[in-house]
Formats: sequence, structure tokens, C-alpha cells
Amino acid sequence: QVQLVESGGGTVPAGGSVRLTCTITGRLVRDFSVGWYRQGTGSEREMVAWLRRGVTANYGDSAQGRFTIAGDDAKNTVYLQMNSLKPEDTDVYFCNIFVGSWTKSPFGSWGQGTQVTVSP
Repeated sequence: QVQLVESGGGTVPAGGSVRLTCTITGRLVRDFSVGWYRQGTGSEREMVAWLRRGVTANYGDSAQGRFTIAGDDAKNTVYLQMNSLKPEDTDVYFCNIFVGSWTKSPFGSWGQGTQVTVSP
């Protein structure tokens, strides 16, 4: 059974930073890929960043140069460091787990997400 819990969100001024944490139970982050998604405005959640086997980081266009994804093997967690935040980053953020490259259909159950609100 795979469980994912998101935490670390909050209200941040524009230009500020926040660090999100994905805590994973049932799989090792070093053996799989873990991605951060945002709710978005459409029917599908949008990729923000993902980490392959705890080592290789990949980013969406809006995250490139501002966000950093990294894993902690000891804690079996994946972090998303979000810097230079913009109001358009405001959303609910989720994490999930999958094999290989990013997918819209990860195999873990969706958690409750964590809210990031960026004030002007």
C-alpha cells in the first residue's frame, strides 16, 4: 500500500519562498519516480516537477529556474523548494509516485494536497 502526505504549504508574499514536503510510505523514493502536481484550472492536474530515483530532477516550464525538487533517502521524503513565488503559483499542490517518466496517471492514491497561496 502506497500512502502520500503533502505538507508545508501556506500563505507567502510574492517573491517569497515555501518548502513543500511529500512523505511516502510503501515505496522507496530511490526506486521510483515522485512528482509534484498542481490542481490547475482544468480537469487534469499539471506537472510541476518530478524526481527519478531520488537523483534526477525534472521541471515544468513555470518551475524551471525557480523551484528545486530533491529527495531525502533517510526520511523517504521528496521536497519541493519554491522560490521567487508569483501569485500565479497559487494552487493546491499534490505529490504522487510512478515508474519512469512523468505521467498523468500515477499509481498512488491522491492525498489531500497542500495549499500554496501567494499574495500580491
